[in-house]
Amino acid sequence: MAQLRCRSVLITGSSRGIGLGLVRGLLAACPAPELVLATCRYPEKAQELQQLCKKYNNLKVLQLDVVSESSIKKVVKEVEDIVGDKGLNCLVNNAGINVLATLEEVTAETMLRIYETNTVAQLMVTKAFLPLLRKAAQLSTGMGCHRATIVNMSSISASMELVQADDFLMVYPYRIAKTALNMITRCLAVDLKPDGILCISLHPGWIETDMGGSLAPLKVQDAIPGILSVLADLSEKDNGSFLNGQGGTLPW
Repeated sequence: MAQLRCRSVLITGSSRGIGLGLVRGLLAACPAPELVLATCRYPEKAQELQQLCKKYNNLKVLQLDVVSESSIKKVVKEVEDIVGDKGLNCLVNNAGINVLATLEEVTAETMLRIYETNTVAQLMVTKAFLPLLRKAAQLSTGMGCHRATIVNMSSISASMELVQADDFLMVYPYRIAKTALNMITRCLAVDLKPDGILCISLHPGWIETDMGGSLAPLKVQDAIPGILSVLADLSEKDNGSFLNGQGGTLPW
């Protein structure tokens, strides 16, 4: 497996599931990032993160509600104080929610709530951290996590070509929001390329989490090594891509 060489990584939604798995995987990596910044809405309730903090000096747990403008501003200032002039190398937009809703059940309220968290929030968080990503990008060359990278956690269910409409009839809001997130990835990839900042959408796989459910074929601990390997291998050729947890390219 390729080694992820990255000074600092920030992960949203890291109190459980894939986010927590990524935190664990990064801390156990060799070499591990100098700074792993784990954010979640309620750090005081995130017992597993708090236990990891006692073991790893390079882990910082910070409060972040991705749909709160004031919370975003506050955490950006905290991260700026931590990373200093070296900036932020990798932002993983992992926080997300899902509500099961068929065509008959879906409401405007549900659509807007899912869209706010899974799409709008990802863009606003990214926008807020751009100065720190640009600062990191100025200190290196090429493209990848060693320099500056944005990873938008997407889903294969967002692929309009690969997945038939009737495969995910219960998740209208989630699919639509993740498809819109993929467009954000494409736009950012073009917009930020001159700055040396890479951006991808990543389908981590169908993983057994609170969101993924008990029928998912992958355990978190089994999926994380592949995801970290994908991140380690990222280069300019991947900018603006939609990748899976093994590094394969998915159609939009």
